[in-house]
Amino acid sequence: MWCRSAPVDGFRLAYDRFGVPGAPPVVLLHGWPGNRHDYRHVVPLIDDATDVVVPDLRGFGGSDKHEVAVGHFYSASAQAASVIGLIRELELGPVVLAGYDVGSRVAQSVARMQPDLVRALVLSPPLPGAGDRVLSATAQGEFWYQAFHQLPLAAILIDGNPDAVREYLRHFWTHWSGPGFTLPDEDLDRLVSDYALPGAFAASIAWYRAGAGLVAQSLSELPPEHAIKIHAPTDVIWPQHDPMYPVTWADRLEHYFTDVALHIAYDAGHFTPLECPRQFAELVLIRS
Repeated sequence: MWCRSAPVDGFRLAYDRFGVPGAPPVVLLHGWPGNRHDYRHVVPLIDDATDVVVPDLRGFGGSDKHEVAVGHFYSASAQAASVIGLIRELELGPVVLAGYDVGSRVAQSVARMQPDLVRALVLSPPLPGAGDRVLSATAQGEFWYQAFHQLPLAAILIDGNPDAVREYLRHFWTHWSGPGFTLPDEDLDRLVSDYALPGAFAASIAWYRAGAGLVAQSLSELPPEHAIKIHAPTDVIWPQHDPMYPVTWADRLEHYFTDVALHIAYDAGHFTPLECPRQFAELVLIRS
């Protein structure tokens, strides 16, 4: 059932709700360039045992896309505020909070800002601990888009242009996926119909313009002895074939989480909810 949340900072979130009312609550957070439908294969695997809420984050899908100061309204903490508001509005109590890509960072922010609302986390990269490894030539060859998204030129070239949106999104869904996964044309069509609306692409990259991308965050990352650690039990699904986040970058997880377990998704690329939905769902159910 498609719904709209009460506003937080003037932003309403679109969300779907599935499953069993009163069952253990689960909130699933999507990535870029995606939307709440990224979890279309996970939800059917968990909705007979959980109460599942799947929102579009600020600037995505059916959620509000206000043209405001991005550093204040589209940052990780601002996105987390909307998720916290939704959890409270629906009276979900402590939830299993799962996310990948942007959704992973937002979930981590929720766990730090409001730990009493998080029963457990299920996360895929990005995770803390990359540090200055993001400055290697190989990493910079992958993270070029985050600097590009800072430029007004990105929106000028792509926003509102369906052909440009299609080719830009196709690049990432092809390059970031594992060797056995191809996004079906009809699914790409649905994403393009969303991202090609006037203002939609510009809103989707407000996350990066707010300085919330991995490169900026890694370079400002606090050393472990000063970091605010996450205490919620955390399962990390690290894909073997994600070109941005090599598995070797999982070596510092225990510096930032007090209770963390690492699981390798051997056949998956970046889009774990779609590439390894069963593994993702099993960890959500275990923590529910």
